[in-house]
Amino acid sequence: MVPLFPLPNVVLFPHVFLPLHIFEPRYREMVRDALAGDRIIGMVLLRAGGEEAADNPPVYPMGCAGLITHCERLADGRYNIVLRGLYKFSILAEDRTRSYRRARVETIVEPDDVEGLREGRRRLERLLTGTGSNLKLPAGMNDADLVNALSQYLEFDPVEKQALLERSGLVERCRALGDLLEMQSLAVSGNFPLTPAQ
Repeated sequence: MVPLFPLPNVVLFPHVFLPLHIFEPRYREMVRDALAGDRIIGMVLLRAGGEEAADNPPVYPMGCAGLITHCERLADGRYNIVLRGLYKFSILAEDRTRSYRRARVETIVEPDDVEGLREGRRRLERLLTGTGSNLKLPAGMNDADLVNALSQYLEFDPVEKQALLERSGLVERCRALGDLLEMQSLAVSGNFPLTPAQ
């Protein structure tokens, strides 16, 4: 069972880091339980309007599990944590016997296409550097991690990020990311702002 942390504006991707501030009592309990166990939390995106449903707001059926790599417990019981994305999952069934939601999940293995991903990365680099953007792409980062990092950190609508996560594999995600960048470049003159940390 994976604990679920639903948020209205955050999508986690595999191998990408996500800082979070945990303050609600039920999610403090979730972090305590995760730290006592395998340190894994499943991030899921709330559906539009879902935050108004008090106990179990509807979420998208696909999310990303993250490992707590850093944890700071504050004096008043809140936590600052950092998650590192591990794997995509789909929710099979939920368990609501605790104060927070848990789910039985199925891990999704993404197909690998090294050449297709390399070609996609070249397109992303052309889009980001050919538009006057001051975003510097780390040359040493592997193609898969770059695609996932850009998907998470570039400022897209959360539903667009969810659609990127749900793509069938990294090559498909890379192509969709390139399409989003092309559309955005028409509207914002090549400036690709980063999503602020949560």
